[in-house]
This record gives sequence, structure tokens and C-alpha cells, in this order.
Amino acid sequence: MIAYKAFNPGLICLNYQFSMGLNRTEKANCRANGFHCAENPLDCLTYYPNTDYSEYYLVNTGGDIDEDGNDSKIACTELTVIKRLTLEEFFLHGLAFMVDRPKRDWSSHVKKDRAKAVRGYAVVRGIDPVACGSIGDILAFAKEDLSGNIISQVALTRVDGIKILPGVWYGVDLSKRQVLEF
Repeated sequence: MIAYKAFNPGLICLNYQFSMGLNRTEKANCRANGFHCAENPLDCLTYYPNTDYSEYYLVNTGGDIDEDGNDSKIACTELTVIKRLTLEEFFLHGLAFMVDRPKRDWSSHVKKDRAKAVRGYAVVRGIDPVACGSIGDILAFAKEDLSGNIISQVALTRVDGIKILPGVWYGVDLSKRQVLEF
């Protein structure tokens, strides 16, 4: 099963040195041991929230697999590290996860309707989602239909100070929006 894993720099997690390719361990209990990863990439931000420091990877799980019901985290005995993702790729995978599974529980890192970037990103979902941020922040948008059962459009951008301005609200079409602060 394809999943996502975050690491400290150099493929290190809880003082364990991973390597590219297949990694193996003895047991997988989500609360106690095994190699942990998440089905929803955005859930990795719960455990590795510092996007300036953490590294995010595409992985494949195998062997014994255990889930604990907290977000989409799983533990496995075999973890194949496939590819390091850029931040843009990581958040695009998060948007793709929402498109493929629009009825799944939302990651706690997805805001409804509007979001200001915190920790370098804003992920927002709704009928008319809007977001703003500071220079360098990533803004990720998922536009739903009225039922909330279909994601009809996604967009991802970075606040660059040229096309996307800091402190300005944008919609999924990346046009400026007037948003009342409250």
C-alpha cells in the first residue's frame, strides 16, 4: 500500500536510521512499535509539523500492518522508502488524497472554507475556499461541490510576493478575494 512518511533530515525517525529501499523490523503495533507512516500525507504534519526542517517521502508498506484509528497512521514491519517529495509535491499528494477520497475524515490540518497559513502552509477545503499567507508559504485549495461529495477543482501555489502577494486572500482560481476579518 502506498503511504507517506516524514523524517528528520537524513531519513532519521526516533533515532532510527532508515535507508532508501526496503527497511524491515520485527513487530508492528501502531501504539508501540513498527515503522509508522500515514495513508493521508497531510497526517504526517501531526508528527513532523516543521516543514522547513522535516523531510516527506512516498513509501510502500508491507509485512504485518496495524492501525490504531487515530488519523490515517499505520505501523508496518516492512517499509520501502521510494522517493523524497518536495513540499509542493507533498501538498499535491494531499490534495489528490482528498480528490480520491472526498468522504473520508478530514486531516486536522485541513481548514474549512478559509485559512491563514501557519508553519509555512495553509490547506483549505470548501465550496469557495480562500487562503492567505506570508512570503514562501504554500497555499493548497480543494473546491467541493454543494454536497461535499466531490472535489471539483484543486490548486496549489506559493506566496512569492510577485504573482501571489503576502497578506492577500486568494481563491482556488488564484484570483484575489475580499474577505472580511473577524
